[in-house]
Amino acid sequence: MAEPSLIRGYLTELSAQLPAPVVAELADGLDQARQYYVDQGLGPDAATRAALAEFGEPRVILAAFTRASPARRAARRLLATGPMVGACWGTALIMNRAWIWPIPAGARAVAGAALITVIVLLAGAAFSRHYRSAGRAAAAGCIGISALDATLLIAVAFVAPTVIWPVIVAVAASLARIAFSARTLRTVLAMR
Repeated sequence: MAEPSLIRGYLTELSAQLPAPVVAELADGLDQARQYYVDQGLGPDAATRAALAEFGEPRVILAAFTRASPARRAARRLLATGPMVGACWGTALIMNRAWIWPIPAGARAVAGAALITVIVLLAGAAFSRHYRSAGRAAAAGCIGISALDATLLIAVAFVAPTVIWPVIVAVAASLARIAFSARTLRTVLAMR
């Protein structure tokens, strides 16, 4: 009897990339489709094949779930808003003459490298073709962007000579991005 091994193989292929709750829901839908075909008079093997054909190839299902992934959406939002937040900080730092602040060159280089790493992680998540790797990259990107924002907030609090309106705008933008990243991180980790 091919029925159990066909379904098991199909679900195993899906479970390699999708979270267990999603696979369980798909398994339930697949079982309902199979039962529908049995009720229509097909034998168990034919009903299983018909249900699997109705659901489609696993790679098609995986691609659809990956395209709809909350991790990909979040990474794209963070990438899209990044230049605006960066412009806010750039304006604030230029107006406060940040180049004369007592921050070691090594710390500036580490912050620059961290920013590039976060951008690469978010881009990887935004354009990933695999559900799980998109989730991992987005989670790391959310943590990284929050750490960078927090670093800027702390540096400005301790080093900035004056608080002017561009600093207030930049701080508000970073706080909003940290809040978004925290919510996103919870969602992405829940879908693992």
